[in-house]
Amino acid sequence: MAAVMVSSAGGLLAMLNEPQPSLKHHALSHLNNLVDRFWPEISTSVPIIESLYEDEEFDMHQRQLAALLVSKVFYYLGELNDSLSYALGAGPQFDVSEDTDYVHTLLAKAIDEYASLRSKAVESNDMVDIDPRLEAIVERMLEKCITDGKYQQAMGIAIECRRLDKLEEAIVKSDNVQGTLAYCINVSHSFVNRREYRHEVLTLLVKVYQQLPSPDYLSICQCLMFLDEPQGVASILEKLLRSESKDDALLALQIAFDLVENEHQAFLLSVRDRLPAPKTRIVETVQTVEITDAPAENPSGDVQMADGAPAPTPTPAPAPTIVHETDPVDATYAERLTKIKGILSGETSIQLTLQFLYSHNKSDLLILKTIKQSVEMRNSVCHSATIYANAIMHAGTTVDTFLRENLDWLSRATNWAKFSATAGLGVIHRGHLQQGRSLMAPYLPQGGAGGGGSPYSEGGALYALGLIHANHGEGIKQFLRDSLRSTNVEVIQHGACLGLGLSALGTADEEIYDDVKSVLYTDSAVAGEAAGISMGLLLVGTATEKASEMLAYAHETQHEKIIRGLALGIALTVYGREEGADTLIEQMTRDQDPIIRYGGMYALALAYSGTANNKAIRQLLHFAVSDVSDDVRRTAVLALGFVLYSDPEQTPRIVSLLSESYNPHVRYGAALAVGISCAGTGLSEAISLLAPLTSDVVDFVRQGALIAMAMVMVQISEASDSRVGKFRRQLEKIILDKHEDTMSKMGAILASGILDAGGRNVTIRLLSKTKHDKVTAVIGLAVFSQFWYWYPLIYFISLAFSPTAFIGLNYDLKVPKFEFMSHAKPSLFEYPKPTTVPTANTAAKLPTAVLSTSVKAKARAKKDAEQKANAEKASGAEKPVSESGSGKDKEGDSMQVDSTATVEKKAAEPEAAFEILVNPARVVPAQEKYIKLLEDSRYVPVKLAPSGFVLLKDLREHEPEVLSLTDAPTSTASPAAAATQGTTASAMAVDDEPQPPQAFEYAT
Repeated sequence: MAAVMVSSAGGLLAMLNEPQPSLKHHALSHLNNLVDRFWPEISTSVPIIESLYEDEEFDMHQRQLAALLVSKVFYYLGELNDSLSYALGAGPQFDVSEDTDYVHTLLAKAIDEYASLRSKAVESNDMVDIDPRLEAIVERMLEKCITDGKYQQAMGIAIECRRLDKLEEAIVKSDNVQGTLAYCINVSHSFVNRREYRHEVLTLLVKVYQQLPSPDYLSICQCLMFLDEPQGVASILEKLLRSESKDDALLALQIAFDLVENEHQAFLLSVRDRLPAPKTRIVETVQTVEITDAPAENPSGDVQMADGAPAPTPTPAPAPTIVHETDPVDATYAERLTKIKGILSGETSIQLTLQFLYSHNKSDLLILKTIKQSVEMRNSVCHSATIYANAIMHAGTTVDTFLRENLDWLSRATNWAKFSATAGLGVIHRGHLQQGRSLMAPYLPQGGAGGGGSPYSEGGALYALGLIHANHGEGIKQFLRDSLRSTNVEVIQHGACLGLGLSALGTADEEIYDDVKSVLYTDSAVAGEAAGISMGLLLVGTATEKASEMLAYAHETQHEKIIRGLALGIALTVYGREEGADTLIEQMTRDQDPIIRYGGMYALALAYSGTANNKAIRQLLHFAVSDVSDDVRRTAVLALGFVLYSDPEQTPRIVSLLSESYNPHVRYGAALAVGISCAGTGLSEAISLLAPLTSDVVDFVRQGALIAMAMVMVQISEASDSRVGKFRRQLEKIILDKHEDTMSKMGAILASGILDAGGRNVTIRLLSKTKHDKVTAVIGLAVFSQFWYWYPLIYFISLAFSPTAFIGLNYDLKVPKFEFMSHAKPSLFEYPKPTTVPTANTAAKLPTAVLSTSVKAKARAKKDAEQKANAEKASGAEKPVSESGSGKDKEGDSMQVDSTATVEKKAAEPEAAFEILVNPARVVPAQEKYIKLLEDSRYVPVKLAPSGFVLLKDLREHEPEVLSLTDAPTSTASPAAAATQGTTASAMAVDDEPQPPQAFEYAT
């Protein structure tokens, strides 16, 4: 029978008024099938259908059907709240497995509603009434996801709805528990906005991990670090270290390196101190004394006879000797414990990084030479910028050749420029923990209130010590405290405060805090500014009550510099506290003083750093467009970079309109926001946004854009983005342009340093590979962005530098030599070409005086040659090239160029599709996805990691090992020693082969 096409729902709607229930049921079931076509018509009868749903005498099944029909009509009318309300009344008639837009929309609405009610209940600690029917729908949805094997979807819903019981069920029932747990950790970092709830999720994950037959200790320890539970980490490490298996010990060492990467000094030291010492046993031994006639040495001091024979003394009773021996079982543990303590203190990784940066240094001194020659001596800003650029370019390499070769030029620095020049040594020698103090000895205060040297040099040296020992200051803290106490000179106090803050970063040391506070209360503008920042560095992330004490003093003092230092310091105390900092942020952002509001922007930036929190972004955007102070507006936009660095793709989109603002301060903020959040990514959208700002009409906007562009492009090669080469040429042009203004010239000089930072072997990285914030790096960039007011703070950028290296280590923490593969064209990730050749060519093309007679003679000769060539061509006779006289050189030259071009072309054509790297090797972030181990490799990593410190399992232990020679940079022990100059220079001169002589003609 042919199907009848229904053209109206009128007949079915009329049935709803019939007295017989069966007719009503027939109408309802058919209307449900037709509602998507006839909902406008059915909507006129909604009151009748509603009355059927409310009629208690009507059959329950029919009532639920009526509710479902009303729900669908309201859905089509766009009334989602009413639609959901009736869907709940429909009970099982609302089928969560139905694949329709209606069901999908209402399920999303139900989950949002339920999640919102659950959040309110938890956050307010009140009982919030949740409709059991709503809960039933969400539970049905979760059950369906788990049954269908959609575990990730189930986990997402469970996390959003705060149903940790269902989250655990989804994880345990999944077919790949390890993978599901890893996904869950990622989700909790990316999408769980509230800190307390994230901690609840991670606590559950740790519990599930520990119940697995083979727990993933690497992930457990990362979770415990987020939860700030050093005891849990220490227990796991102890268990692995005491294991008989060498593999377990390697895993423990790998965990320690992974934790160190997160740069949480206080936590790491806490773990280290909780690791139990090896057990010792007391052994009593009896020492027997043998008397002989032979003369003997007399260690006991007994009296001897004249002839040297021993005096006939009575034999002493054998006395028991108590010896503390390490239990043989614990001997291995003791040896492993020493290694892991070295790692947790940071010393091992710092030493290895230092060796890597020294041995792989590829700095191009010619760039610095060019900058130095183009900078006018009268321009102290550019002179200082060159010193900053040199320090950044050689950060952590210990190579100070440029400074040694330009001592006269350097000595022209006076006052604060001298302070900066001395402090720059701290950046160059960062991590030289053993020799840091001896390196800086010639510049340090020599006792008394300032010694005999320049206070600027001495203050700079103390700041340098802080930079060398940043985040690892156990060995230098006391010296810096003594230096601070023994001086009243504000410049030295300034350097000592910064040094102390850096070396004791985040340790909340009460004694140091009191020392720095006493400097603050002297109310000296210069020393007070550094004291304010130092207090913040000391109390990073502690959300302490001392912040209100600092805020109170900021209101009392009259010095802008002190208020500014304190404003930043207060912001540092709430680092990573998220909603826990809201009260303080509210207090600061409502303050009358624009400097404190400016601190409020930093507080927002740091409290919510890396969270991409919507509330924080909205607040910052509000201040960016509405505050009356340009300083506050600029900083509000800049702060977006800190909130968004975990999701860099978002930043250019969010600040794109602000980058076109009429206000130059807002444009500057937009540039730095992109620079901070997209640092080291080479993100195309970021480069496109910054490009027009590098030629902005306002000088300081150009400066910010150039610095930001360098931050984005660091470690990006010209082969992977041609705009990198274009940008390098733009920097050179700005630096060499005599008419360029100072601000943008300074930006270009600093950008040159950042592009080639750390001997071209570091990038700027704010997140570790485990997605944990790198505390030191974030803090470093936050203080660096203060250079707007105080240039010496530029050096803080060195705290954000992260070596781009793969360093494989064996059980003895040595670097064995082995090969692995980068499965990509070598040109994509190679070092930038040295600038030697182009510079030589440009030097040869200097304008020379030419006589007019010579010009005429040359023109005449050229004309004659052309006529002769044409005549030959016409006659068809071609002479061999060798016979043509003056044309010989020309033809020879062109042949030479052509042949080299052909050779180059031939060489370029078959460029290898892969590259073999030798441990330790430079591996830039973009290259990490191409790294593969060779199949027959002797070494296998404990965990698959394309870069960083990787512990290696030796599959052929019986064979002798070849170690890579990464010598420690001992040769540069003292910058004052002239003898080392040659050694350092040789470390630099990797590419400095002598250039071939220029082409010339020999005239007879």
